[in-house]
Amino acid sequence: MNIQETIVEQRRRRIRVDGHAMGVAVPEARMAPLAVFGAAPFLICEVKRRSPSRGDILPGVDAVAQARRYAERGVRNISVLTEQDNFGGSLEDLARIKAALPSLALLRKDFLLDLEDIEVSWRAGADAVLLIASLLDAGRLAAMHARAHSLGMEALVEVHDEADVAKCRGFAPGLVGVNGRDLRTFTVDALHPVRLRSRIDWKARLVFESGVAGPEGVLLARSSGFDGVLVGETVMRSPELIPGLMGALDGRQAAFWSRACGLMRPGRPLVKICGITRTEDAETAVSLGADMLGFVMAPSKRRVDAGLVRALRGLGVLKVAVVVTERHGGIPLLDPEVADLLREGLIDAVQLHGDEMPEECADIAFPYYKALRMRSVDEVGAMDGFRCPRVLADAYSPHATGGTGQRVPTEIIDAIRRNRPLWIAGGIGPDNVAEVVSGFSPELIDASSRLEEDSGRKDRGKLERFFKEIETHANVQ
Repeated sequence: MNIQETIVEQRRRRIRVDGHAMGVAVPEARMAPLAVFGAAPFLICEVKRRSPSRGDILPGVDAVAQARRYAERGVRNISVLTEQDNFGGSLEDLARIKAALPSLALLRKDFLLDLEDIEVSWRAGADAVLLIASLLDAGRLAAMHARAHSLGMEALVEVHDEADVAKCRGFAPGLVGVNGRDLRTFTVDALHPVRLRSRIDWKARLVFESGVAGPEGVLLARSSGFDGVLVGETVMRSPELIPGLMGALDGRQAAFWSRACGLMRPGRPLVKICGITRTEDAETAVSLGADMLGFVMAPSKRRVDAGLVRALRGLGVLKVAVVVTERHGGIPLLDPEVADLLREGLIDAVQLHGDEMPEECADIAFPYYKALRMRSVDEVGAMDGFRCPRVLADAYSPHATGGTGQRVPTEIIDAIRRNRPLWIAGGIGPDNVAEVVSGFSPELIDASSRLEEDSGRKDRGKLERFFKEIETHANVQ
């Protein structure tokens, strides 16, 4: 079922029966002064009672009371869901909030379809409107955008794919929202906005939409070049999180995720060569096509110190420190040596390979991603608890945390692929990488021990065969 099409058809039926105001008494002329939408801090908090993906959030909440909770915490930009059948909203919510809190800048968020929707939004008190590019042809999208601006409103143009972006190029909107939620299925991929951002090739302020569950999501957005962030369910349920979200807006973290997305090519996985212990191995791997290098900075026969990483300062590739954090007073702490490398920009991200819990990870290091050693299909669901955009699946061994040469069982891989892009490690080498690439279409493969001539020393011939197999069997588009 295409959820977006269903919602739009419901709205068209309501317009035919109740008009564009959906039966709400909207004044013939705007009563409230305009507020500037998009002012700093550019955190957009949403008033939303329910959604098709999450069901009821706060079904009986008073819209004005919720907006006041936001305003008391310093929020200046509020998105008001006015769609009633699926989100439990109404134009009356927007009008009441504007009347009670006129200094707040209000975005009408709905599935707007024509110029009359723009006029009604203006009269009801909206300071901005959401225009969903996938709903409109290029001409109508441009016309609605122009009409909103002619009335003094802002227009947040929402895109989800390259076809949406193409519709916008003719009028180059100055405010663009990139939605990580596919409105056809309402599934969310937090990396989708990061990937699509590079396709917006005109000057615009960018808003990261959907999937922000806390400050970590804001850090992802800001480190990937987004100017603002829209947050819905999280602040509806927990407005006390707002100060932390605002604090994260000021973060200036390493751009690991945007750089990783920039390296992605359809049909060809990202390749991380891990367990690098020698300069020559690092240089060989990069020359053959490695996208990332992994440096084990945890108890291991492949452990290296910061000296090697510093020696590779000029090597133009993403560098990842693989760590197993130790707990002090129950709190997992990053090795100071690794923390220094991250702060200095000599490593781009940390791979957490220990017993770190989801709520602990971003406090340990950012950017990071989590690695989980998978023993059974029953453990696949644990991936959903982590807040990083991707989780690396590694083979379980009771004897070591990684680099064992063991494979992740096929049934676990299949279970992972049903719900998320596959990042896979464990037992991948020249003899089986073709099977992995063609059979499982991973987004990233991580290889180490089966590329070695001896522990920690890579074999050039194995590396060459490994990359040749990848290029031969990748379906690059």
